[in-house]
Amino acid sequence: MAYKAEKILPYQQEEKKSVQVRRMFDAIAQDYDRLNHIMTFGGIDKRWRKTAIRLVGEKNPRRILDVATGTGDLALSIYRILHPEQIVGIDLSEQMLSIARTKANNAGISGEITFECQDCLNLSFADASFDAVTVAFGVRNFEDIQRGVNEMFRVLAPEGVLMVLELSTPDQFPFKQFYRLYARYVIPLLGKIFSKEKMAYQYLPRSVAVVPQGDDMLQIFRNAGFENTRCKRLTFGSCSVYLGEKQKKRP
Repeated sequence: MAYKAEKILPYQQEEKKSVQVRRMFDAIAQDYDRLNHIMTFGGIDKRWRKTAIRLVGEKNPRRILDVATGTGDLALSIYRILHPEQIVGIDLSEQMLSIARTKANNAGISGEITFECQDCLNLSFADASFDAVTVAFGVRNFEDIQRGVNEMFRVLAPEGVLMVLELSTPDQFPFKQFYRLYARYVIPLLGKIFSKEKMAYQYLPRSVAVVPQGDDMLQIFRNAGFENTRCKRLTFGSCSVYLGEKQKKRP
């Protein structure tokens, strides 16, 4: 099934979505962390990440791939909380990865996390390379969400877990109405004030509005072969954690 999320583009030009997404994140890399902090009211996103990491940690993964790692916040938090044997973070944007490497170096853990420029639709890793795959706030930027989930399933080992943390739309009064106003007016205004790339912050609320949510996202997981799929909604439904497990090979 093709989702409208993949038709929402940062620049509305005749280019592949992956090309536009790479260009957009290269352009906003220097402002990204500061704006995230402002837009999530002082860092609610940090709590969301910790909740997601705790859920992944229930499986005690030793090899972890962080897809759409951006500036590396999730990958660094995973290391601090779970201390796995291996963490690899991948992203389309070399500018975002450069900031991630600097963060890891400043934290004294540059040797513990590998950051690579890769496309999630065509990963270089062998089948069954990781015990967990994580994605935080990146699925809505995929060129093709189903293909991306299929590829993450491929590189997971049997009994591995996929965790997707993604913004979602509240569905209860008054949070639904507040979020609609915030997304439509406040986010683009903040982007215009604090970033040179105002198109990126017009794209953000539009991409959240159409990304598959709830059971629609879990159905994508199931299409790829995941079992025991589940969703946990956070902060009145403004963010969701999606989980799926790759079952052990049957004899």
